[in-house]
Amino acid sequence: MPLIDAHTHLDACGASNAEDVTAIVERAEAVGVVAVVTIADDLNSARWVTRAADWDPRVYAAVALHPTRADALTDAARAEIEELVAHPRVGAVGETGLDMYWPGRLDGWARPNVQREAFAWHIDLAKRAGKPLMIHNRNADHEVLDVLRAEGAPDTVIFHCFSSDSAMARECVAAGWLLSLSGTVSFRNARDLREAVPLIPMEQLLVETDAPFLTPHPYRGAANESYCLPYTVRALAELVNRRPEELAHTTTSNACRVYGLRTAQD
Repeated sequence: MPLIDAHTHLDACGASNAEDVTAIVERAEAVGVVAVVTIADDLNSARWVTRAADWDPRVYAAVALHPTRADALTDAARAEIEELVAHPRVGAVGETGLDMYWPGRLDGWARPNVQREAFAWHIDLAKRAGKPLMIHNRNADHEVLDVLRAEGAPDTVIFHCFSSDSAMARECVAAGWLLSLSGTVSFRNARDLREAVPLIPMEQLLVETDAPFLTPHPYRGAANESYCLPYTVRALAELVNRRPEELAHTTTSNACRVYGLRTAQD
């Protein structure tokens, strides 16, 4: 069954031109991954992912400033991001959100108050653009929910690389948001996440690699790429006691619906 990688970083995987992009998606398609959504995390990346989406019909994009880079959200950057988000192959505003793991640990990352302001701006942009909001949430469950409630969530919200516990899963499911699962579901020590996964309805589920990060078992620690997505799907199938083919069909349909994707199988 075909799969869609709902969140990857082709530039971080080493792609710099159209030939590199084609090589990565060819490797992915060889194992059934028929489309990928490549995600920006800074302004240069935002420019690049929109070009990459034009280089290959199997590539779509999402544009935003990663929360740890939120201090780069100047007026000029906002204007450019708004222009890039309007690109017809940009399927979401993201990744944006809050990251409470890095602030205070490394000099140069955006501080929490700056992140909150940038997150609120991206929420408003997603509403105005009529596109899904893709959230990065690290160690910030309560804070992310607080901002979403204060600003009012867009119609479609995606929690990329969902890694929280059952309580957060219930909150997201009740709100109708989508949860995108990565290779972490195959990590035996991700106990809270693995207990939360069965709570996610099939219609609110996506799968992703977040490549080049979070390579699934049995290749954890090696560089990740979109062709590794089937390992995550198999691990997920074991957790929810469903056939991998069923998960592939459902998550692909969900990704096409949410991002407005069309694949060669359509």
